[in-house]
Amino acid sequence: MTHLRTDMPGVTEDKLADLVARFYAKVRRDALIGGVFNRAVGDWPEHLEKLARFWSSIMLTSGAYKGNPMAAHTKHVAEITPAMFDRWLELWAETTAEVFDPAAAAILQSKASHIARSLKLALAYTAHSQSAPASA
Repeated sequence: MTHLRTDMPGVTEDKLADLVARFYAKVRRDALIGGVFNRAVGDWPEHLEKLARFWSSIMLTSGAYKGNPMAAHTKHVAEITPAMFDRWLELWAETTAEVFDPAAAAILQSKASHIARSLKLALAYTAHSQSAPASA
């Protein structure tokens, strides 16, 4: 049985799915990050459903997401730059403000900042590990 948080007024699975759809529509058209996403995602409807489950798990503790975001992003380490995370966060802030009230948008933006920071650090470590010469 799924137990959803009830202390997040206005944050529902439907609104999170709307947020994800709007956000990734912007991402796909973005000059800086769109190309990476469009090359990486083969099935956008399936991917949007997965990302809606991810945000449901993050925001509503639904447990709906089963996946490994770190592994998914590590596959694309050669293409992802730190500036891309900044752009991703800009678009996320813009879109959360369109969909949610200021308090909920701020929480979503804070969660996204933590996620971006973790991914950025992991990708930097992965890139460094891949480029480091093997020890003797």
